[in-house]
Amino acid sequence: MRGDDASMAVTLDGVTLVEGGGRQCAPLHLRGGTIAAQGTTHDFRLDLRDHLVFPGLINAHEHLQVNNVPPLPGERTFSNAYAWIDAFQAHFAEPAVVEALAVPKAQRLRHGALKNLVAGATFVAHHDPWHPALDAADFPVTLLRGHGWSYTLNGPDYGPPVEQAFAATPADRPWMIHLAEGTDAIAAAELSELDRRGCLAANSVLVHGVGLRERDIERVLAVGAAVVWCPGSNRRLLGRSLDPRRLHAAGRLAVGSDSRLSGERDLLEELRLAWQRRDLDAARLLALATSSAARILRLADRGSLAADNVADLVIVRDRGGDAAANLVRHSRAELRAVIRNGVPRIADPDFADWFAAAGIDTVTVTLDGTTKLLASDLADPALLAMEPGLIAVGDAHTKHPAERVA
Repeated sequence: MRGDDASMAVTLDGVTLVEGGGRQCAPLHLRGGTIAAQGTTHDFRLDLRDHLVFPGLINAHEHLQVNNVPPLPGERTFSNAYAWIDAFQAHFAEPAVVEALAVPKAQRLRHGALKNLVAGATFVAHHDPWHPALDAADFPVTLLRGHGWSYTLNGPDYGPPVEQAFAATPADRPWMIHLAEGTDAIAAAELSELDRRGCLAANSVLVHGVGLRERDIERVLAVGAAVVWCPGSNRRLLGRSLDPRRLHAAGRLAVGSDSRLSGERDLLEELRLAWQRRDLDAARLLALATSSAARILRLADRGSLAADNVADLVIVRDRGGDAAANLVRHSRAELRAVIRNGVPRIADPDFADWFAAAGIDTVTVTLDGTTKLLASDLADPALLAMEPGLIAVGDAHTKHPAERVA
């Protein structure tokens, strides 16, 4: 992308804007990477009749660097995450795991980010130590910063100590910790222990929470804390997941994908499977990955299509019916375009004019068999080789207009 395109003005005509379960037919104006209240002028205009525009998805919990690591084989479930960690120690000696972890961490982090981006997640809360690769200007997604974290309450000595990390985190920034990740008495006791240590407050974000009892959820709500729900990971490792309804109703629930080491393929797949299981309806699931996640992670400029918010968007074909279900029930290959900071990053070929107007070179790829254009700075062959279903099929294209979207 050219640096002089920072103030580019774009108007998307004919679109239907979707936030929660509602629809609003109105043009969407983008300028300088943000959503503009109105567009008096534009450098590029696109007719997107019969399309829905959603805010970019927010993945509230990910371990970016392990998405290429094979999971434990079989269907075994565990009483808590500590038992799973113990069982995984022997798995580290497996040749496939050794090979996966031999890939430089910087590349694995970038792969995890690309996995998120192509499935519509433009913002990610990475729950691991910071790495210099995450500061790259061309990193595929935006990352949560300025927050605090610890790994677990009683597990491996990994990451910042609980009390110290909590005390060092400003009250207006989230502090995140895996908690109550299990179905046994150990998991059930963790919320009370966290509270006893003085680390349960309005900025505490508890990841998983499967072992939370009703009185624990009451306590979480009383202090204004929140939970990140990872249903696919929980069901795979623990055999069940948190009931999301009470926390969602109070606006204290977000959703995360964890990683492929334990969870589903990506955040969109998490949402789709939760919708199929009727855990929540499509509008409520969409909120967990947009407005609710933004509120819990203290993101003032994301999670909605409001003016002055960051112009991170997901564009899909309008198939009618439930507006939110048009995104939540579909797979990543069915996304028409993923927009980050006001410019396309991956999209169907008939979005080529937008790439060209933004000065973005592209590479033709297939995503799960569907032809797409991918921004060339994301198309490192070594990176593409790590992502199942993402295959380069042609040479780079430089600013070639194509048929306009109709």
